[in-house]
Amino acid sequence: MQLFYSLFRDDPRMLAVRAGVELFSQDDPADLMYVLTTGEARIRVGQREVERLLPGAIVGEMALIDQQPRSATVEAVTDCEFVCVDEKRFKFLVTETPGFALGVMKVLADRLRSADHMIG
Repeated sequence: MQLFYSLFRDDPRMLAVRAGVELFSQDDPADLMYVLTTGEARIRVGQREVERLLPGAIVGEMALIDQQPRSATVEAVTDCEFVCVDEKRFKFLVTETPGFALGVMKVLADRLRSADHMIG
């Protein structure tokens, strides 16, 4: 989403992930959300790819909301850079930037609809 990209594109807290390397794995404990700023990544559940990520995409948001282990694996398809967002910053953005909160809800709704489509 363009909103996430514009909020985080110049953030100095970048994490570089090489192509073929996992950012995180399904069932890992979680305390960060990530915003993809460069490159392309994919979300996998088991061995099934469920989504391709382009700059501006967020991943790991569920972990900051429900405090549960990762529900999927994220792997870099090309060399990527991600901004790390901890719980404190996430809560600040949700309360101080309504567009951010609505954007996160839209991502969650889109992913839920996509999962429903795959099941049905």
